[in-house]
Amino acid sequence: MRTLITTAFVSLDGVVEAPGGEAGHRSSGWTFKDIDFVPDAYELKGREQDEAAAMMMGRVSYQVFSPVWPTMTEDFAGYNAMPKYVVSSTLADGDLVDNWGDTTILRSLADVAALKETDGGPIIVHGSATLNRNLSDAGLIDRYHLLVFPVLLGAGKRLFSDSDVDKRMLKVVESETYSNGIQKLVYDVVR
Repeated sequence: MRTLITTAFVSLDGVVEAPGGEAGHRSSGWTFKDIDFVPDAYELKGREQDEAAAMMMGRVSYQVFSPVWPTMTEDFAGYNAMPKYVVSSTLADGDLVDNWGDTTILRSLADVAALKETDGGPIIVHGSATLNRNLSDAGLIDRYHLLVFPVLLGAGKRLFSDSDVDKRMLKVVESETYSNGIQKLVYDVVR
């Protein structure tokens, strides 16, 4: 069985929207503005690329990443080489870029659950706030890799939904606080 890992930059109040500078969002670029750059705080991001065997994202994140990441050969060589899964009920095969390796469209959460039952290494979910909420609500996420930033953003897409779901216990497997206030929190979902 494969492990499904969510990775996210998240504000203390749970916002994940517009972390890298998406145009038009009032807090655009919040992960880079007013936060001292401390390389150790991002060690987890490099490790994820080395440990993951595949990448998963929703349609919106795919459409944002696919024109850019294939050209970032130094920073994202591992991600560019690994298989990708896009969860979308609307994306067509013809919408996929041809320079980003093997990409498969999954049409439902049932398809994600079936993929998890196959052999292979961990699958890491990037971006994809809506997909992450749906995966979490369905109990499909096995691990959370969170870099929590010392900022309150108020409005924005949240990592977790407010759906009335059963309580899920998490086990802390790694944590660290860095000099810039970022906290690394790695949780396994207790089954």
